[in-house]
Amino acid sequence: MSNRTFDTGTEDIRTEIADGVMTITLNRPERRNAMSDAMLTGLVASLDDAETATDVGAVLLTGAGGAFCAGGDVKGMAEAGGEGGNSALQYDARVHLQRRSQRDTAGKLYELPKPTIAALPGPAAGAGLSIALSCDLRYGSPNAILTTAFARVGFSGDYGGTYFMSRLIGSAKARELYFLSEKVDMTEAERLGLVNGVFSEESLQEEVTSIAKRLAQGPTVAYRYMKENLNRAVNGEMGECLDMEAAHHIHCGQTDDHKEAAKAFVDKREPVFKGR
Repeated sequence: MSNRTFDTGTEDIRTEIADGVMTITLNRPERRNAMSDAMLTGLVASLDDAETATDVGAVLLTGAGGAFCAGGDVKGMAEAGGEGGNSALQYDARVHLQRRSQRDTAGKLYELPKPTIAALPGPAAGAGLSIALSCDLRYGSPNAILTTAFARVGFSGDYGGTYFMSRLIGSAKARELYFLSEKVDMTEAERLGLVNGVFSEESLQEEVTSIAKRLAQGPTVAYRYMKENLNRAVNGEMGECLDMEAAHHIHCGQTDDHKEAAKAFVDKREPVFKGR
């Protein structure tokens, strides 16, 4: 697979593709990678590219400067008079833009037909936590702290955090973490299932990149349907999920990847997947 740099149009976010992995780095370390309009625009463009790019098999989202993402730029909001978003727009227009932004970022990460991973070198708060929870897998360093944070700044929450967290850890615990905005360290986060694993600060990026490369080199057609099956298992009716699983399973059985894997099993070697 080729290596390339994707032009996000801003320094607030960096995107690179290597060995089948698109690594997206939130890059406002002076604000703990708090979201900006430019960052969100760059994230949308990167995910649009990843969705259909043949050289991208997995997406890894992380943050620069020892943090993941502090969420919305509360300092910027305060400087603008406390308004979230463009206060010059009418209420309905602002709601429309917020909905579109959420669907194009957290929604896209959740539904992207490729595995998505968040590497958390440090704190993930508010909408930053929501974005992390929208990914398929999450790994953190011992320095990472998770907090919904919304109640502390008088917000109800955005970017799908209530949806993703409720499905990961159950409604009662999600309500507690939203209402009280307590900080969750990595030991508790792993126990709850908010993260899949914890790696040392020094090895986090290397370990998570290794997992992402493994996924990028895997049976991408099967992963596409596997992810859709898993999403439907959370959201859909049982009979619908069973029917969709059947259709996807038969389709995967007709792929070159499946035939190669079956042959490799007989030959007692590792399969070489081609994504078709």
